[in-house]
Amino acid sequence: MNTINETNFQFPKQKSVYKGKVREVYNINDELLVMIASDRLSAFDVVLPRQIPFKGQILNQIATKMMNDTADIVPNWLHANPDENVAIGHLCEPFKVEMVIRGYMSGHAAREYKAGKRVLCGVTMAEGMQENDKFPIPIITPSTKADNGDHDEDITREEILSKGVVSEEDYIVLEKYTRALFQRGTEIAASRGLILVDTKYEFGKTKDGKIVLIDEIHTPDSSRYFYADGYQDRQDRGEAQKQLSKEFVRQWLIENNFQGKDGQQIPEMSDEKVIEISNRYIELYEQITGEKFVKANTANVLDRIEKNVVNFLNG
Repeated sequence: MNTINETNFQFPKQKSVYKGKVREVYNINDELLVMIASDRLSAFDVVLPRQIPFKGQILNQIATKMMNDTADIVPNWLHANPDENVAIGHLCEPFKVEMVIRGYMSGHAAREYKAGKRVLCGVTMAEGMQENDKFPIPIITPSTKADNGDHDEDITREEILSKGVVSEEDYIVLEKYTRALFQRGTEIAASRGLILVDTKYEFGKTKDGKIVLIDEIHTPDSSRYFYADGYQDRQDRGEAQKQLSKEFVRQWLIENNFQGKDGQQIPEMSDEKVIEISNRYIELYEQITGEKFVKANTANVLDRIEKNVVNFLNG
């Protein structure tokens, strides 16, 4: 199967291109951004050597659906989807902080808790909790990029304000939007038999000063999901939760002695493991959207994307 590793397009009125870990973003005349979701897979802030078939399409289509399903409560950047792997939106100035919100003590929070920490990003976590327990109220634990841009770093609300990363006026809006989106995401997940465990949101400002949701939302790359059925029984027995998220990739890497630390070797990913991961992404797509996943034609995938984007920009 053809996968998308990287793109090197030259679109009409293109001014620049930014290449992230899993997406390429093309600036069109300082007005629009063309975001192309590749099939690259990252974990622990490292891009893994193998691409995952249909991963980009899955993330793009989940994010698009979730943007549309939350547009009534939070404005977003999205303008059009001319291709299965493409989102086109309005150019924004992104805030230099990611709004992470956690309904359950899982993932990074659980690892910090096990290490003996009881305060995460300035938020106190109660004593006596076990991994995957529900917080009484979802907690916001923001992160920002390290100076070298490679790793996300925990940061407190107070540090964000004191360092001027975000103004207090804007940060209040970010918190409000974050809680509203998480509440809506929780309701959507519950209607599909899932629990939205935690997620992250990114925001930007339009040229006229409007704060909008940008990037992806409620995808397996940005969120963690548990199956609701049997959740409490598994907690009571101290068992691992059945989940749909990228965490299974992280766990596989941890089992193979890789957490993105210096000197560690990325484990070899077999064809079988690649297909397994692809199927898990498809499973999440169908579970969270309630729709059958339709695989796009990948015979000439780069030609297809270029043609659809150019037609849209010229249209």
